[in-house]
Amino acid sequence: MRGTDPRIVLGLHRSRHERRLLTGALDLGVTALDTSSNYFGFRSHRVLAEIAGDLLPRFTISTKVGYFPGPDGAEHSLDPVRLRKAVERTVKGLGREPDLVFLHNPEHSLGEGAPVRRAVLAEACAALNTAVAEGLCAAWGVASWSPSTLLGLVDATVPRPDVLMTRAGLLVGAGQLDASEGFARAWGMSGSEVWGMSPFGGDSRAPVWGRVDPRVFLRDGDHLSRVQAAFRAAYHLPQVGSVVVGTDEPAHLGDLVGALADEVDERTVQEYRRLLRDRSPGQ
Repeated sequence: MRGTDPRIVLGLHRSRHERRLLTGALDLGVTALDTSSNYFGFRSHRVLAEIAGDLLPRFTISTKVGYFPGPDGAEHSLDPVRLRKAVERTVKGLGREPDLVFLHNPEHSLGEGAPVRRAVLAEACAALNTAVAEGLCAAWGVASWSPSTLLGLVDATVPRPDVLMTRAGLLVGAGQLDASEGFARAWGMSGSEVWGMSPFGGDSRAPVWGRVDPRVFLRDGDHLSRVQAAFRAAYHLPQVGSVVVGTDEPAHLGDLVGALADEVDERTVQEYRRLLRDRSPGQ
């Protein structure tokens, strides 16, 4: 079943935060930008405002809160007061309200015991829900690297986010794919409300992309590179409406934009999912 048109979100994780990347993205029609309070040494928001304050109104901006500077590097916290202050600092740093604020990897600060963990998650989510109600951001979401650890915590006491972000792509295992889809179902989210991240497992130049040919996942993808095909397939592993991808090269971003017009063969994707499950421990 064909979903909504796929959308690219330019991610700034590990980015050099150069103005030419932002102007290049706009030239390509990429108008969604994703960052985090802890990116670029906790300076991402301020640097973006300094180098491209005039461009930021042309983007929809998502960011994340949950990591804070600590004596030994970054530390994670779900304390509602700290989260609220982090959103306020985001607005000040960017010079505008973000369109979307994610709760960043909440699993990092959830201890043992389902009732206690659920209460902590609910309070953190409520803090971001309140930030939206008070006009500090337009929407909020949850970005989770390991959603399997959050399964079973979602009930009526936990506010529903607007967006869920999780890993996507051919390097994501069967358990992670199933957990991501289960997490989305628990909140009643459609594919258009789910974003994928890290579609290349961290590096589009990794040797694996020279050993496998992801073009088999496309209906007519022979004209694309293997990297382009892997990126296009990521929108279906799991089903997502947007994929956040990082690069410092507008040309690379242009290649990925060029892959969006191709269609994924759903039967091949489902067969691949079955093979993954068959090879997974305990299956």
